[in-house]
Formats: sequence, structure tokens, C-alpha cells
Amino acid sequence: MTHKHEDSFWGGIIKALGLVFGDIGTSPIYTLTIVFALTKPTVANVYGILSLVFWTMTILVTVEYAWLAMALGRKGQGGEIVLREILIKMLKQGRLLAFAGFLSFLGVSLLLGDGVITPAISILSAVEGLLLIPALAGTKQTVLVLIAALIAFTLFFFQHRGTDKVAKIFGPIMALYFGALMLSGLVSIAGMPGIVKAISPHYAFEFFRQNGFAGYIVLSEVILCATGGEALYADMGHLGRKPIVRAWYFVFFALYLNYLGQGAFILSSGQTKNILFAMINHQAPLLYIPFLLLTIMATIIASQAIISGVFSIVYQGITTRLMPLMKVDYTSTHIQSQIYIGAVNWTLMTAVIFVMFFFQKSGNLAAAYGMAVTGSMTITAIMMIMVYSHTMKKWKVPIVVVVGILDLIYFTSTFSKIPHGAYWSIILAAIPFVTIMVWTRGQKALYHALKPLDLETFMISYEQIFGKGRNIPGTGLFFVRGLDVIPPYLVHCVIRSNIIYERNVLISIVRTDEPFGVESLHTKEMGPGLEGFEIQAGYMEVIEIEKIIRAYGITEKVIFYGIEDIATTNPIWKFFALIKKLTPNFVQFNKLPAAKLQGVVTRVEM
Repeated sequence: MTHKHEDSFWGGIIKALGLVFGDIGTSPIYTLTIVFALTKPTVANVYGILSLVFWTMTILVTVEYAWLAMALGRKGQGGEIVLREILIKMLKQGRLLAFAGFLSFLGVSLLLGDGVITPAISILSAVEGLLLIPALAGTKQTVLVLIAALIAFTLFFFQHRGTDKVAKIFGPIMALYFGALMLSGLVSIAGMPGIVKAISPHYAFEFFRQNGFAGYIVLSEVILCATGGEALYADMGHLGRKPIVRAWYFVFFALYLNYLGQGAFILSSGQTKNILFAMINHQAPLLYIPFLLLTIMATIIASQAIISGVFSIVYQGITTRLMPLMKVDYTSTHIQSQIYIGAVNWTLMTAVIFVMFFFQKSGNLAAAYGMAVTGSMTITAIMMIMVYSHTMKKWKVPIVVVVGILDLIYFTSTFSKIPHGAYWSIILAAIPFVTIMVWTRGQKALYHALKPLDLETFMISYEQIFGKGRNIPGTGLFFVRGLDVIPPYLVHCVIRSNIIYERNVLISIVRTDEPFGVESLHTKEMGPGLEGFEIQAGYMEVIEIEKIIRAYGITEKVIFYGIEDIATTNPIWKFFALIKKLTPNFVQFNKLPAAKLQGVVTRVEM
């Protein structure tokens, strides 16, 4: 895998703006509009909310992700699956490791569920800005939803071509967009410079003192300003840590100046609907349509970053055996993190468009938003406590604990949204979660049910049959999970059916807990006419098996692999069997030549 971490100082920042900050960058479009739909725009409330926005972005994004999480990478990769891999190395076994595994499955599922709601709310909120164009003021909401759905459809439709070619323009567009946010904020602040005092935490405490429990519920909307913060860590593999952190300081500054500007605009105009668009329209009516188009482009780029992120999470899930195999296409010749997974793409598109039509307005969608993000932040904090308490940097544990408690406060505040639509967050996250749980448990149960044979027992029969000299000319490849255990299909082929070639090669692919690196180990003499070949590859690596074995002079005549025909009355295992049937098997996933493949069916009772 090639990664270009050598971008220039500014080049790296511009790239990060396009790849990482779309989601958090589009939050000013809807955050304050949604907050002030719940809260009266009094001076005390506006100052209180602006203070909360500042401290939410500081603690939950800067401290939790930019400082703490991004210090925990594996070869530059980040995300919850990476945290799980770090913990596997540290803890080896035990209940704590099982708990960490469960948390990472939950965190990954929440992020995947969030991948549906984020594009829907971003695109829909930007399209709603059309209502401030006088000629379009009377547009029906259904028409706006149709426009948003059409944009989403187009975005997903072109995914298979890869974003490599257009990604170059993402950064400059986002830089322009953040520049526009900063400028409009500054113009508005100039009319009311005193608004800058809102940074003081005093106003946030005052807000809670005056509003009590209602103030706590408002946190579930305030968190919208930090959604997308988890992308700093999850997308670390694309660019490396430094460019993302540098770009975040610029983004933070631009976003917060814009929030302050929106606050000043609310106090001077009393406007609480479509605040950002109304503010721009008030400041520069001639520039309103260009700004609206820029915003729509920014939401498309944000959605693109999320789709790429979902592909990346699913690919990590496939190679670490958390998820079933799916057909993966590589859309770039030089950046192998540019992948396309058709099944995920079309499922995601259907879900995004369904959610748009179901909720109709971005304000309604906000009720479903926030729960998955705060849940994911809380899980990241818990896993970081586990990691840091096992390292030399134990002094970081109390800091992570404080951050985790704040995450938990935000997370519990979103429970009030469950009846209003947040249950969709739970439904959307439940689908990948159930799939991961059934798949991981099913794989283990299947392995035990198959009763593999140990190598020594197999060798006794193998050597007798090979010694008869009735062997087939050429080379046969047999795929096994590990070179020390012989799967039932191989016993069936060799011992029961006497299918033995002059040269028999057992091939095992082992995914290491590092993201990158490929090593091969060729054992020439496992027995007469029997060789072993182990490929060790990082969990983000794309491997070309044929190319690797050719380098060792292995040219196969036929490739054997096992297919399990599962017989069961257990509904969970029936679901597992269905997933196995619907998804490609290991050999199809690795794109081996179809003409040479021989699948051997083994019936298994589960």
C-alpha cells in the first residue's frame, strides 16, 4: 500500500480539509438552527449555548481525538478496530479483552449507522437553503427532499469509478468554504464585538443554573457541533497525524468564528430559522446563491468522505474476520485505500434516501442524530482508558476519564430523543452489530463443528497413499486456515478420494495485527510431495496470491477449497448459513482464476 505522507505543509492541510473535515465542517448549517428551535434566543441563552459549543469542540474533538486518540495509531492507522488490535496485543486473553472486543463491535456498528444519517442531514439542510431565494421561497418540502435524494443518488452512482481523480478538487473547495464561514462570522462579530466573551465557561455554567434539566436536554442538540470529530482518528491512515491536527486548528477557528457570528446575528435580528443562510443573505444578498452552491458542494464532499470511511471500516472488518467477505474493487492504481464495495454502496444509498423521505426535514433528522456519535465517542474513551492504563503514559488516564464522563453526559442526554427518531440510530447500528456478532460466533462454532484433523494424524495416511505412486501429474493447491490443522475437505479429497498430485501445496493466509506488510514463508519439505506456503499480510493489505506464489516457482494445475453446507435447526445458525451463501467465499474474494477452482462440499451439523 502506498501512502503519500510527504505532502508539503500546506498541501497536507488542504488535502485534510477535503478528506477529513467535511462532516464537522457542515455542522454550522444546522446546529444553532436546531438548538434555538428548542431554546428561546435570549441574551443569556445565546451566550450560554456559544460557550457550550466552544467547550464541546475543545474537549470532545481537540482533547479526545486530536490529542489523546491520535497518539494511539498502528503504522499511521486509526479507528476503533485499531484500538481493538492494540488491546489484543496488550491483554492477550481474558474477560477484559472480550469486553474490549464487544465495545469495538458496538463502536464500529454505531459509526456505520451514523454513515446513513450524516449524508442525509448534511445534504438536506443545504438544499433547504433554496427557500431563502425569493423566487423559490414557496418550494414544497417534498420537492426539496427529491432534490436532496437526487444529489445523494448521483453521489452513490459514481462511487464505482473511484474518487481518486476528483479528490484533488475537494481540498480547495473545502478551503474556500471554511474561508467563507470565517469571513461571514467576522463580518457579523464586527457589529457586536462583545459576543467574543461567550468563550468564557462562566456562561455555560450560568445556562445550566437557569435552565436546569432542560439545559441538560439541550446538550443532545449542542453535540451536533462536534459530529464528525471521530473522523480525525478514523481517517488518520489516509494522511498521517500531523496534517490532520494542523488542519483541525484552522477548521476549529473558522467554525467557532462562524458560530459567534451566527450568535451575534440571532441577537440583532431575532432570526432562528436557517440562521447561517439568513445571515449570509442579510450580509451579501448578491453572494447568497454562490454561497449556497458552495455549501451544497461542501455537503457532497462531506458525504463522500463518510462513504469512503464506511468502505474503509468494512474492509478492515473483512480482513480482521469480523465481517463476512464481500466483493471489493480497487478504484485507484496507486492509492490502495481507494476501494469500492458494491454491496455496501447500494445498501447505504437505499438507507440514506429512505431516511430523507422518512424524516422530510433536516430539523426532524436532528432527532435521530447525535446518539450514534456520542455513543461512539464514549466507547473510544473507555477503550483509551484500557490502553493508557497498560502503557507508560498512565498520567493520561485521569484526563481520559474526565473526557469519558463528559462523553457519557452527552450520550445520556440524547436518550430524550429516542421517541422522536433516535430509535433509528439504534435500528441502523443494530444491523451491522447483529451481523458482526452472528458472523464471529458462527465462524468459531463452524470451526469446532468441522473437527479439523491435526497434521501428524493426517500425515500417516497421506504418506501411505502418496507412496503408492498413483499420483496425478502437476501441482495442486489446497487452502487451509493454518498449516498445522487439516480441514475436513482436505481429508475427504486426499484420504477418502485419493486425490493426490505429484506436488501438493497447502496455502494459508494469516492476517497480522499490523495494518501493512506482506511476508511469505515457503516450507518445501513437509512430507513427500507436500509443501506449505504461508502468506502473512497486514489487515489493510490487498494481496495478489497468484503473483506471490509465482515468485516461488509454484504454477498450479488446480485449486481446491472447502465449502460448508450447514445443516441446522437453530435460527441464529440459519441466519449465519444464509450470510455464508449470499457472500463470496474466500477464494472468490481473493480473485483466483475460476477455471482452476474446485470447491469441495462438506456437510456440517451445527
